[in-house]
This record gives sequence, structure tokens and C-alpha cells, in this order.
Amino acid sequence: MPETVPQTVPETKNLPLTPELYAYVLAHNPALDPVQQALVESTHARFPDDAIKQVAREQASLLAFLVRLTGARQVVEVGTFTGLSALAMAQALADGGRLLTLDVSEEWTAHAREAWAKAGVADRIDLRIAPAIETLRALPAEPHIDLAFVDANKDGYIDYWEEIVPRLRPGGLLVADNVLFGGQVSDPAVTEGLAVHIRAFNEHVAADRRMESVMLTVADGITLARRVD
Repeated sequence: MPETVPQTVPETKNLPLTPELYAYVLAHNPALDPVQQALVESTHARFPDDAIKQVAREQASLLAFLVRLTGARQVVEVGTFTGLSALAMAQALADGGRLLTLDVSEEWTAHAREAWAKAGVADRIDLRIAPAIETLRALPAEPHIDLAFVDANKDGYIDYWEEIVPRLRPGGLLVADNVLFGGQVSDPAVTEGLAVHIRAFNEHVAADRRMESVMLTVADGITLARRVD
């Protein structure tokens, strides 16, 4: 019988993210501007039970960096919440760029609109209040999206992926949040709930030959995928 090669656990170089280390990271990232900072604080004050839905501060900086890096002019966001990620990306858009953001909550997005107006970027943002899958399916079918960010209901991720990917320009970028789902994706004991949907999404992404992707341990996990065909 052939010799069985024992399975080894890959060595990680990730450090435990203590509050002190996280503060150090934030101190060496671009600082939130006054409107962004006020939006973070007011979201926690007005929606304390839901504030966890807001992207992490370093994610807002990363999204803005990616928009500038790609020179994106057409950005689509699935999941607006109170608008921090949309605000960061809209501020980073190339001249003439537009951001389409999709959500179903009038209450949360009203708070977002206030921040966008204060930052002077409301004219760059098109907010659609409707089920995101319906809005995505109604978009032009030809590739026209430079960058997309998905951070919404986890059981819809595969459907969002399948609507966005054909509409990405070659080299276009799709960013998906919460791909580690609190670590539950790697736990075989988790067999139901939203983690199962994220696990299926991660497998779907890895198998899609139209895209090349990398999963990163940023916040609750983030996947960057680029259109290659």
C-alpha cells in the first residue's frame, strides 16, 4: 500500500490582534477624515445593535485605495448600511466617476445620505432602495463595472457574484467582505446558518476560472477577485 502522507497544518504568520496592535495599525493607515469619523461615531450612537455591519476603519481605507489604484469610474456596492464604505469610495473616484449603491433600508441609508451631503459627494452616488438582485439584473449586460464591493445578506453572495462578474470589465475588481464569517467557515461542526452560505460562496469563487482571487485575513476576511477573461 502507498505510504500515507500526514496532513500538516500550515504555519501562520498572523499575529494576535491585540487592541494595542490594532491601534498601531490604524495609526499607520490613512486617518478617517472628520465626516468619516463622525459617521462612525453616529452609527454606533444611533444604531448600537447594528453597528457591527459597518466596515472596519482599515477596510474603508483599503476600499478607497483600491478605487484610486484601479482608476475606477464605475463602482457598484451591494449593501450600503450607513454609508461609510460608499463615502470612502466616492471620495476616491476618478473625475466623472459614479458609485451605485444598493440597499433595502430607508432608515440606515437616510443616515448615509446625511454624511454624503456633508462630504460633498452626494452627486457621485446613486442609491437604489430595492432588492439588490433585482437592480443588478436590470443593469446593462455588457462589461462596464470597474470595481464592485459586496457586503450584504450572505445567502445572496453567489447570486450577486453571478450578476456582477459578467458585467466587470477585463481587469475589473470584485471585493467581498465577511468571507471568514467569524471563523465558522472552517468549522466542520457548523452545518447550517449563514456561515454555510459563505462557505459555499468561497468554494464558488475558487472554482470560477473567469476570475483570479486572493482571500485575506483583513477584519472578518476579505476576498479580492479580478476579472481575467
